[in-house]
Amino acid sequence: MDTNEPPRWEARYRAPTLQLPEWSPEAPDRTVYASTESGVWQVHCWDVRTGVRRQVSDHPVGVIAGAPSLDGSFVLYWRDETGSEAGQWIREPFEGGDPSPLLQGVPIGWNQGFAQAPGVVAAAISDHDGFAIYSSIDGEPAKELVRSTEGMSLGGGEVAGGFNRAGLSSDGSLLCLEHAEHGDLIRPALRVIDPRTGATVAEQWDRGMALHATAWSPVAGDHRLVVAHEREGDERPAIWDLDGGERVPLRIELEGVVDAVDWWPDARSLLLINLFEGRDRLYRFDLETGTLTPIQSPAGTIYAARVRPDGQVWFRHSQGERATRILDDSGAEVLTAEGPEAPPGRPFESWHFDNGEGDRVHGFYVTPEGEGPHPVMMFVHGGPTGLDTDRWSPEVQAYVDAGFAVGMVNYRGSTGYGRAWRDRLIGDIGGPELVDVNAGLADLVARGIGDPARAVIAGWSWGGYITLLELGKHPELWRCGIAGVPVADYVDSYDDMSPLLQAYDRALLGGKEPKELPDLMRERNPINFADEVAAPVLILIGRNDSRCPFGQAMRYVDKLAAREHPHEVYVFETGHGSFDVDERIRQVEMILGFLARHVDGVRAPTALSATQAE
Repeated sequence: MDTNEPPRWEARYRAPTLQLPEWSPEAPDRTVYASTESGVWQVHCWDVRTGVRRQVSDHPVGVIAGAPSLDGSFVLYWRDETGSEAGQWIREPFEGGDPSPLLQGVPIGWNQGFAQAPGVVAAAISDHDGFAIYSSIDGEPAKELVRSTEGMSLGGGEVAGGFNRAGLSSDGSLLCLEHAEHGDLIRPALRVIDPRTGATVAEQWDRGMALHATAWSPVAGDHRLVVAHEREGDERPAIWDLDGGERVPLRIELEGVVDAVDWWPDARSLLLINLFEGRDRLYRFDLETGTLTPIQSPAGTIYAARVRPDGQVWFRHSQGERATRILDDSGAEVLTAEGPEAPPGRPFESWHFDNGEGDRVHGFYVTPEGEGPHPVMMFVHGGPTGLDTDRWSPEVQAYVDAGFAVGMVNYRGSTGYGRAWRDRLIGDIGGPELVDVNAGLADLVARGIGDPARAVIAGWSWGGYITLLELGKHPELWRCGIAGVPVADYVDSYDDMSPLLQAYDRALLGGKEPKELPDLMRERNPINFADEVAAPVLILIGRNDSRCPFGQAMRYVDKLAAREHPHEVYVFETGHGSFDVDERIRQVEMILGFLARHVDGVRAPTALSATQAE
């Protein structure tokens, strides 16, 4: 074997990966997807009929959000110049040509969703003046329809990605918005408006519960919208008929979260993703008979799924030990990345434990080969309304290669376990998460998996926030910590955040700004405990981060430096993360080196050659 080959952890990062190809209902063979085949996330297009593929964007920051135009003649993508996530929509001919701005009359800002239908294009943009909805009719310059100081997005929002099926109805006569005008971005309401005038057509609000739009009927003139509601605790689908006005819940006998993500072309059946304890399954649900039919899909995580015009289902899937693939409902790979395959990883083990406060907590752990106890890393997910699933993570596998058992806890505040579990943190951030993470560590130690003398706390974003709180409030537990793009000074971070993150913070804090809650901030703001940190800490910070801003993180660093506490800082030049594979490798290599210097028995990154790993 060539000893110059990269270590397995690096090879996993360098193996290219793809998003699910997206298409317009009017031109289904003209697909658009993002890929790391060039070494940076960029938008590509693929003509399914001819098989021709090409890279469209070539931007130094990278591009991950793209879609075809309605007629398939253009590739549309969101371009962010600095990594702050603020940018604009760009269009480029499908066959190639010069890029140009898509929408005239829309300011530079943060993407809150984009949708297309015959004769109309709609976009939601936030800036420091608030949230606005724009529409362009028949190619004319876009006009502002609605503006709000509270969170507002198109149906499906920015996370819908690709060809958004939840914003505009198929005939373009109705536009669905998700909004927080009742004061709660975590539990938004729905409003349907006329995309030409902005006039309100109908509203839905479940007080104290979230409503999300997922997909309009694909049949023109059929004004049924699938929505996700929480009246039963777990997220479940319902059909809101805008012509009749009624909303009918769908009775589906499955445990966990059930999301209806697409329709079959005849609008008689829905495609469902069922999430239960961090693993997804696919189903077809017949609306007339109520028949639920499983669709072939391996256990693991399904990031996105769509129904093709011929009724075939395409989906993006991964497992803890296996890299992401684009599959169809026969199990065949639809599209493969051009480049080497990723070396396999170690499997994710589903895991339950008691948190000492009467709650049964779920998560996953991954162990290296051999008998424990191993060095143990509690790797805390972001959000906090995110979750850890059985998914492909080159970063987790890199730590396992280095000798760590990695524990991932879906602490109170995580999604996927019902409304009450997710809402537990509202007004009480930075408390329940630590209880659950520490109980998870204790359980891994009790099982003989983790060595308490070699325990590490780590995470990105909200996980970085929890890391810094753990190091300051429970210094006796941790040998060292890694805080990636953390909230380090909660009060000072607020003013520098994007409008969406400010609205999200207000929702987490029960409708208030951090400075309005001095008692809570006194106990839950990491910078207040910086002088109690005993373990070495590595902090990674994005210079243009609009979620966890640069300045507040550096103020925390300054407090460590003032007392000459052992710490290291790595600053990268984009925002909340990097779309550049080389940059992600540099970050993980720095983390692995830091761990090897501070945790006994951990292998340094240079020691992880492909030969030694096998």
